[in-house]
Amino acid sequence: MKRPAQPRQTGDARVDALLSWYAQGLFPMGDPLTGTLALYSADPRGVLDLHNPDIPNVSRSLAKAMRNRGFAYTTDTRFDEVIAMCAQPRADDPIGEGAWITRDLIDWYTAAHGAGYAHSLEVTRPHPETGERVLVGGVYGVAIGAAFFGESMAHRPRPRRPDGSRDPLDGSDASKAALVTLCNHLRACGFTLFDTQMVTEHVSTLGGEEITGDAYEQRLQHAIAQPDHWAPLA
Repeated sequence: MKRPAQPRQTGDARVDALLSWYAQGLFPMGDPLTGTLALYSADPRGVLDLHNPDIPNVSRSLAKAMRNRGFAYTTDTRFDEVIAMCAQPRADDPIGEGAWITRDLIDWYTAAHGAGYAHSLEVTRPHPETGERVLVGGVYGVAIGAAFFGESMAHRPRPRRPDGSRDPLDGSDASKAALVTLCNHLRACGFTLFDTQMVTEHVSTLGGEEITGDAYEQRLQHAIAQPDHWAPLA
């Protein structure tokens, strides 16, 4: 069996552990009740196919939202805010989606960000009075070579105003917009693998697919053996 490619060591035990796990096809999740950390894999594995020019599949409504809502996109400018937003549990499900991103995991991913391996893509809208860019959505993950491991995405929706119009800082569709922009950016950077771990409803609407564990392992080892491909969003 071919020996898996090994990412370089950073000297930070937390970062080196994360890189080693991803290189083995594993990803960590925290238990919000106990605070413990566990490693998981998935077979079949969810991916967005960067070799398919029709991916991501952008619906007319999403394309309209991306054109008309004043969304602006940046990378690695507000990593702390993005991961905190992703970790925020929903009011109706306090131990559900997002709650697996425990304080310890936030510290680990923040260390990986400082080492140049964890990245965020931010979606902002302008404040109607000050013009300040307000974070309304984003996505973060880990990059090794030509592989990107998407971890979580989130958005900040706001209810419509009394007259029925949208709030100017409504973040509806911002997480999908973030994933679309990230997918296109990864393709432009030359990435060959966009690992989504599982195909959620959001990922499915954008064209996410499942591949076998064996197929994923082949793509993984080829991608992480390449030089680092990440570059800032222009």
